[in-house]
Amino acid sequence: MINVIWLAMIVIGFCFAAVKGNIEVVTQSAFDGAATGVTVCFGLISVLVFWMGMMKMAEDAGLLSKIAKLLGPIVAFLFPDVPKNHPAMGYILSNMSANLLGLGNAATPMGIKAMQQLQELNPDKQVASPAMCTLLAINTASITLIPTTLIAIRLNYHSANPAEIVGTTLVATAFATAAAIILDRYYRSRLPRTPKRFVDRTQPPPPETSVKG
Repeated sequence: MINVIWLAMIVIGFCFAAVKGNIEVVTQSAFDGAATGVTVCFGLISVLVFWMGMMKMAEDAGLLSKIAKLLGPIVAFLFPDVPKNHPAMGYILSNMSANLLGLGNAATPMGIKAMQQLQELNPDKQVASPAMCTLLAINTASITLIPTTLIAIRLNYHSANPAEIVGTTLVATAFATAAAIILDRYYRSRLPRTPKRFVDRTQPPPPETSVKG
């Protein structure tokens, strides 16, 4: 759907430019936008590489594992229908840890892997499971301690104090996460009392037993 919207905006822009006879303005804007995008990307690379390196050091030092252990009970509460030792839980913990540090680029692959694992557990492949909806809500409104990407963008545009948004970002994301959790709990409470449970396909099936008469 997003692709359709962007395509429609581009086509409409070209049509209006052609009608008004300013097609060269659209062409120039396209080249200027491409140049700006490349410039911003190069400006972000250094900061993102730095923070990704810091995250790797934190991972090697055991900081991420400690954060994961700290988040473990919270994740178990938020995802009660996912088996405790299932691989999805590890990906969810990694996703939340990266989001806490403002590393959206690192969190996205973990979120995708978590969704894939949850889809394997999903009894209805055509409908998103409650756990998948919870993960999407938490990932979108995650609490961010250090908005790394935003700081990098502000640095690239020569902000006088690029880190001044840390406090407001923390407050805003905390409220957003609280709202997401409250809404998630509300809608989960409205599910049938005997919902379909996830089937852990990673575990072998129980042995068959026969009753002899």
